[in-house]
Amino acid sequence: MISIENLAVEFGAKPLFTNASFVINDKERVALVGKNGAGKSTLLKILAGTAQPTSGSVNRSSGLTIGYLPQVMKLADTKTLIEETETAFAKVKDMESELERVNRALAEREDYESKEYNTLIELSSHLTERLQMAGAQNRRADMERALTGLGFKRTDFDRSTSEFSGGWRMRIELAKLLLQNPDVLLLDEPTNHLDIESIQWLENFLQSKANTVVLVSHDRAFINNVTNRTIEISCGRIVDYKVKYDEYVKLRAERRESQIRAYENQQKEIADIKDFIEKFRYKPTKATQVQSRIKQLEKIVPVEIDDIDTASLHLKFPPCSRSGDFPVICEDLRKDYGNHTVFDHVNMTIRRGEKVAFVGKNGEGKSTLVKCIMGQIPYSGNLKIGHNIQIGYYAQNQAQLLDDNLTVFETIDQAATGDIRTKIRDILGAFMFGGEASDKKVKVLSGGERSRLAMIQLLLQSVNFLILDEPTNHLDMRTKDVLKDAIRDFDGTVIIVSHDRDFLDGLVTKIYEFGGGHVIEHLGGVYDFLQKKQIETLSELEHPASAAPSETAKTNKQTSGKLSYEQQKEYRKKLRTLEKNITELEKQISELEAAIRLLEDRMSTIEGATDASLPVKHASLKRQLEEKMQQWETNSEQLEELKKQDKNNNE
Repeated sequence: MISIENLAVEFGAKPLFTNASFVINDKERVALVGKNGAGKSTLLKILAGTAQPTSGSVNRSSGLTIGYLPQVMKLADTKTLIEETETAFAKVKDMESELERVNRALAEREDYESKEYNTLIELSSHLTERLQMAGAQNRRADMERALTGLGFKRTDFDRSTSEFSGGWRMRIELAKLLLQNPDVLLLDEPTNHLDIESIQWLENFLQSKANTVVLVSHDRAFINNVTNRTIEISCGRIVDYKVKYDEYVKLRAERRESQIRAYENQQKEIADIKDFIEKFRYKPTKATQVQSRIKQLEKIVPVEIDDIDTASLHLKFPPCSRSGDFPVICEDLRKDYGNHTVFDHVNMTIRRGEKVAFVGKNGEGKSTLVKCIMGQIPYSGNLKIGHNIQIGYYAQNQAQLLDDNLTVFETIDQAATGDIRTKIRDILGAFMFGGEASDKKVKVLSGGERSRLAMIQLLLQSVNFLILDEPTNHLDMRTKDVLKDAIRDFDGTVIIVSHDRDFLDGLVTKIYEFGGGHVIEHLGGVYDFLQKKQIETLSELEHPASAAPSETAKTNKQTSGKLSYEQQKEYRKKLRTLEKNITELEKQISELEAAIRLLEDRMSTIEGATDASLPVKHASLKRQLEEKMQQWETNSEQLEELKKQDKNNNE
């Protein structure tokens, strides 16, 4: 279907990859893998025909149709949902216009016996047949079927595309691709902006209905479920593995181990030959053997070991100034788009230093509430931003807002102020934009590289309140871990909008669940939240039953039974851990309360009143006490919930 021969791509003096040759056959599902900036998106664009290689060739089968889903979507906000979806039939509409022109010409002509008239008749028949084959008459029905299948309601058809969130916009693009029914699907990070329900739908579609698929994704589970072949781009080379991603990881490790062993054996052989040559070089009786060894040495082909890209990202948010105790307070907050209510009666209090997550299905209002906090859109109800709050905002499309015509260095130079400008090169180097990479134009950067650049802009701001809307989109696994560590060490307040369970694990201490027009607060981490909801994955939030507590409780009661031995063992382990935590926390709380009382007694004396360090120590102890009280409350709730579950199971 698609044949690639000796492909090479260069940006400046450094090539992305060279001598790439492979064939994509019918019914294959290929994963392009590699770190951010390796050239995955570039290769996808070349396959789609939207970019050209520096050298080499791409040969496509005659009549091959290609559907390409880019990282950056370009939807016209002036169009309605149904109008935007109809753009999938652009070629069909062109044929209809051409047929109308031909028929009009036939009606105007009277030279029925002429060659030109017969040519027009043949063209009219040809166009009519093509339109029938394309199913032009059923266009509206096909569009409605595709959109409703992707979760849209019929009442959404006349809504402007500007009203939809990033996840729903991605579904619009997928609907357009589905309607085109191409021979080859090229998907660049298709799971970005998608909720788990949509990801599962996409998996099923690609497994059951798609013909040939080539995709780029950092979602390991997704590419494992969808693909059966892995093409790795690393250190300028392309290696083809005819296996799934998990098997590719094992094979790559085994291949490198084999190369290392072969290299070590060869080096030992070379050393032995050289020793023989040096030992007997000047002995006439060994002259023939020495010459033989020299020729043998010259014929040895060095064993190559695959390079491993060890470049790493160093990310740390700068120290922040102290904000008020309550950065955000919402009271009966409500947001409507026309007749559509996004959420209502939202009551929320976020304390200084808290790291909270917004979770829930796409379109339930997570990004909308963020925009309300940012003051970007109007709302009803009360929303109070605390004292001395400096907000750093990372939007879903933050990377897309960069100026394509600037270089990496110019982009950061414009954002930097003060003494930090003297350290721009060092900062760029820490973000893997060192050397010539800093002179790259933004327009040639990959999605991951653009995200890193946008993150640098955020770091240059002096903020104490971070709002991150899907910050892991376009980031590879390693960079996600680095970002997670940086957020964990940040001493300000953080709101994270994300569907990434692994990213949120161990990072947030409170979760706000969005669904059905309501926002519900859950104390604890993401796994505490899952346990409390009595679900195993965030995907179960996508089903209506999970949004109705009464139905959930009813179902759980029906399906619950006696615990197995392993379940009982796990229950006792959790019980002991929680009881131990509570006992330890109570001890620490008592010690802190005693320390605070002693300090207050000292502050009440004449000497203490003049000691400026005492109020600072007092505030620090109070803060520690609040944290321990919060932890005690969370653990106590978990213990109570655990005992309740055990009681229900034994009934």
